[in-house]
Amino acid sequence: MNIDNLNIVKELISEKENGRVEFKETTGQLERGMETLCAFLNGKGGTVMFGVTDKGKIIGQDVSDKTKREIAEAINRLEPITAVQISYVPIPDSEKKVIVFHVDESDLDRPFCYKGRAYRRTESVTSVMPQDVYNQLLMQRGGNYGWEAMVNPELQIENLDEKAIMGAVRGGIRGGRLPETTMTEDIPTILEKMDLLHNGKLNNAAAVLFGHKCYGYPQCLLRMARFKGTTKEEFWDNQRIQGNIFELLDAAMAFFFKHLSLSGKIEGLHREEELSVPYKALRECCINAYAHRSYHHPGSSVSIAIYDDRIEVTNSGTFPPDMSMERLLSFHDSRPHNPIIANVLYKSTVLESWGRGIKLMIDECRRVGIPDPEFHADSGFIWVTFRYTRVVAGKDHPSTTQVPPKYHPSTAQVESLIAIMGEDIYSVTEMMERLQLNNRRYFTKEYLKVAITEGLVEPIYPESPKHPKQKYRLTDKGKGLLQQ
Repeated sequence: MNIDNLNIVKELISEKENGRVEFKETTGQLERGMETLCAFLNGKGGTVMFGVTDKGKIIGQDVSDKTKREIAEAINRLEPITAVQISYVPIPDSEKKVIVFHVDESDLDRPFCYKGRAYRRTESVTSVMPQDVYNQLLMQRGGNYGWEAMVNPELQIENLDEKAIMGAVRGGIRGGRLPETTMTEDIPTILEKMDLLHNGKLNNAAAVLFGHKCYGYPQCLLRMARFKGTTKEEFWDNQRIQGNIFELLDAAMAFFFKHLSLSGKIEGLHREEELSVPYKALRECCINAYAHRSYHHPGSSVSIAIYDDRIEVTNSGTFPPDMSMERLLSFHDSRPHNPIIANVLYKSTVLESWGRGIKLMIDECRRVGIPDPEFHADSGFIWVTFRYTRVVAGKDHPSTTQVPPKYHPSTAQVESLIAIMGEDIYSVTEMMERLQLNNRRYFTKEYLKVAITEGLVEPIYPESPKHPKQKYRLTDKGKGLLQQ
């Protein structure tokens, strides 16, 4: 809110002193004004005006350099540090001005203190905050944990993707991290055991993990771009995907398969496919981005930028302040920013283990002989850079051609599906496991149905699509593509 003219001041005065507006005659009452400003920070925000009487009469005051120094010193005594908008509004035909302090709501940084003491506002009265209220706000502070645990009364179980929930449960049972009896429990009971549902109300973590077409979560966004060359001046492909963590993770991996060179080598009886940057390293990087990012900023997102010589994965967040980079690059205890979200990902085996993500990425890059990933943090963002040498199949081509034009399918996802199937027969679950995908609906839509439509894959029970023992194999056309 920009209070830069007398008309806005008069509009605020017309509301009289209340839970968000306070009048002071002069900065001789600066201390009391700062206590009220602290109370506004612990509430919904508000405005303190100097040069206005208790009755709402504008009298203004002289503003000297000394006055400005005193104001700056007083604001520096607020903890934690926060933004205070200061305006000096001139009064017509007078040398005096109305001094205005304004703060916006900042609930994820509460409680605020002034000179080591917290205050709260009730109607037009400012008072010292009780100890129990202070402790409650302090427990909610920490940004990420506070946000993920906050209840959203508008969020309903119908807004969640039941298939994604049960897919996570199946993954947890297969990995031995959830008991088999979990499959027999109803959705509310499962959500309660995952700390996503309390007293019949869902928290924000539930939407991030399993939300399906639920509004109010613009930060559940993945931005992806394949740039031409090594700068952002021109791009080949640019996508924005919104959804839950499982959908976004699958979309990210499909984007990597689409734009990175895919090569293969024979290991025993099997053909092992390898991207320019190891699949496991990229997947672990994306999982960590979603598990540990700062979600409380609505405009934040995870972004993937692929260049000719590197990949950059960026998310909003910070490294633990008391943990050096040397310790992060070695074995260390896991202290997730979002413990609820991280625990669900761990139980569903998406997050493989605690505190090993960075080491896994480094080990995978060393295994294939590319440089170690680079880890950076600045201004509330973390980004990881993977450097690689691109194999160029043709001039100005965004990635190595992976299949001959004769058999070229409509999506790169299909290419990866064909590569893992070979001569074998697989169920949907087995194919998803080999591709390390978690969202069944996404896999069916973007991989399997497209491959069937292209005539590359066929069901072994074509007359009974929902046969309990249904599996899939490559057609002759699909085998021809694989051989090529």
